[in-house]
Amino acid sequence: MLAKAQNVQLHYDMGKDRGYLTSTVEMFKPDKWGNTFFFIDMDYNVGDVKGVSLAYFEIARCLKLGKSPLSLHAEFNGGFGQFKDGSFSGAYTINNAWLGGLDYSWNNADFSKGFSLKALYKNIRHKDNGSFQLTGVWYANFLNNKITFSGFADFWKEENVFMSGKNTDFIFLSEPQLWYNATKNISFGTEIELSNNFGTMEGFHVMPTVAGKWTF
Repeated sequence: MLAKAQNVQLHYDMGKDRGYLTSTVEMFKPDKWGNTFFFIDMDYNVGDVKGVSLAYFEIARCLKLGKSPLSLHAEFNGGFGQFKDGSFSGAYTINNAWLGGLDYSWNNADFSKGFSLKALYKNIRHKDNGSFQLTGVWYANFLNNKITFSGFADFWKEENVFMSGKNTDFIFLSEPQLWYNATKNISFGTEIELSNNFGTMEGFHVMPTVAGKWTF
């Protein structure tokens, strides 16, 4: 049941040229007005960095439109990171982004399965004032809640220039997760990052993890 969920996850990233840990703190909480969701991702020991290499944060609020399945959606994204390669090091920020639009949500009667679809206007600070994002989010519990399949998929407009000199205007990112729920609190599983032209990675990439999760 995912009517509400607060959890902490630890992933070991097995993608090409990765091999580092990522922690995720995640909360989803519905109320009579709608729901609130946030997560915080932190990468550790990327390259020669000792400690937190990247911190990224998203928070979103949905406000119900009466008894309809539609909600107003408002969201903020942002983060920063650091890098080190021998004597060469530096820091960077992830452009803040503000999003707003409509959310359509469906859940079955016992909240064992559900999804939401979002159509959002996106403002990326110092980069793109007239962007958009389409988002899908889903969850499904099987075998008496022993197996959970969940995740999201984002498609958005953002100009991105790669080291090769090529550029793109559109980015895709999806992170499906599959969990075995050993108890109500402890889960083991995997996340597979599927991306196209995301961040500094030109083209399509598949990045799997092995993970553990504690649900409060």
